[in-house]
Amino acid sequence: MTYVIRRLLHGAALLLAVSFLAFALVQLAPGDYFTELGLDPLVSRQTVENARKRAGLDRPFLVRYALWMRSAARGDFGTSLAYGTPAGPLIAERARATLLLTGTATVIAWMFALPLGIWSATRRRGWPDLLSRMLFTILLIVPDLLLAIALLIFAVQTGWFPAGGMTSPDAASATARDVAWHLALPAAVLAIGMLPMLARHTRAAMIEVLDAPFALAARAHGIPFRRRLLRHLLPVAANPLIGLLGLSLGTLLSASVLVEVVMGWPGLGPLLVDSILRRDLAIVLDSVVLSAAFLIAGNLVADLLLYRLDPRIRVK
Repeated sequence: MTYVIRRLLHGAALLLAVSFLAFALVQLAPGDYFTELGLDPLVSRQTVENARKRAGLDRPFLVRYALWMRSAARGDFGTSLAYGTPAGPLIAERARATLLLTGTATVIAWMFALPLGIWSATRRRGWPDLLSRMLFTILLIVPDLLLAIALLIFAVQTGWFPAGGMTSPDAASATARDVAWHLALPAAVLAIGMLPMLARHTRAAMIEVLDAPFALAARAHGIPFRRRLLRHLLPVAANPLIGLLGLSLGTLLSASVLVEVVMGWPGLGPLLVDSILRRDLAIVLDSVVLSAAFLIAGNLVADLLLYRLDPRIRVK
């Protein structure tokens, strides 16, 4: 329990530091939401200054950060100047779509990466392993943008999949089948982008375990391969893979921004890009903090799983 509390406190302190640094960097960016308004010759400088004053942009940096923290404690997370509403509900609405996309892609990627990595490791130095490594290398060098455009062209040309959105426009209400139909291609892009990295790490972890003395001893005792794999090899190889799982959970949110924009998925990506262009700083700041929160949460989940599975960590 002490370990869990210590990790939670460490994560909270890190998130606080990230929020302060992100707020400082956002405030240092040139211009604000009213900069474009000031370029209009029909709008006087006094009007722009009054608008900035009403939005609280004329206050000192620490005062604005304290106000944002108080707003975050209420769940508002600042006010979006572009939408005129609290930024928290806007972020939460889009975050659900992004979590659905990234969660589905993560599950699909790991479902294929684990068996492929194990299969490649057990056949190393053979032609199947060579072909699988060549395939992983090709997938690694293919940019996600190119893959997303290719699948988008495929959807438009064939009509087998929708070319954007989360539900069909003519649907009376969103059904699981309709959402899954729209989810297929964006999730495929993210899963294919993750697959080679996960499979290569799984292969490396399994090769290290297969060459360990205990694995050779278990093989010499005539234990069947499936039993050795499930009861001896995978538990030992799980440590680096669990750490990789935590990292993939956190970084996939930032990786999905480009895919969401290109493929028209109504997640955080389009909202973030639009907010950057319009200098809606509250949305930008909240998106950065949310991305950091997912990275911290992913690492926390990995640490807790390692604490549960590895007795050495509990002893320390």
